[in-house]
Amino acid sequence: MILDEGNIKPDPFEQFHKWYRQAMRDNVQEPDVMALATVGISGQPSCRMVLLKSYDDHGLTFFTNYKSEKANHLKLNNKAALTFYWKEQQRQVRIEGKVKKLPGRISSEYFNTRPYDSRINACISPQSRIIPDRIFLEESRETFIAGLGVKQPTRPEYWGGYLLVPDMFEFWQGRPSRLHDRFRFLKTGNIWKHIRLAP
Repeated sequence: MILDEGNIKPDPFEQFHKWYRQAMRDNVQEPDVMALATVGISGQPSCRMVLLKSYDDHGLTFFTNYKSEKANHLKLNNKAALTFYWKEQQRQVRIEGKVKKLPGRISSEYFNTRPYDSRINACISPQSRIIPDRIFLEESRETFIAGLGVKQPTRPEYWGGYLLVPDMFEFWQGRPSRLHDRFRFLKTGNIWKHIRLAP
């Protein structure tokens, strides 16, 4: 696998799509897992794994609890970074940009496609808050399900999606010699330009 000036796509979204599609085709383990880095009011960065749910030429989408730590960070500072690492292919993609909330309609449409248990857990979990013990979660779940009866859970207002709109992509391709290949895309106006960086 070689990444060079002759085969890198001029548009970073096209290059990302090419690599993501190859990761899916080659059965890379969890190709949609990405590290999301945010910064809180103290200036301390915080990083955690989330799932990519979709992407297009506008950006990359993920979903979470709007009362979570990451969501609180994004209220204060909407700049964030994503990192994908596909070990089997020795590939890494870093993406930076600004994050904005998705419309409620889109969040609800996605929420309704999730498995029943995932929808229940999204409704009852006070994400990132201190809880007394595991029993608290299990009892909250049982109480919520009993209250639903035969009804289906609906998306709570405090749960939904975000779109990260990139202004930087970086593609890294490993080589056995450790003289790796690394290209960075930066956006000026509506134009993407790429440069090669030393590994």
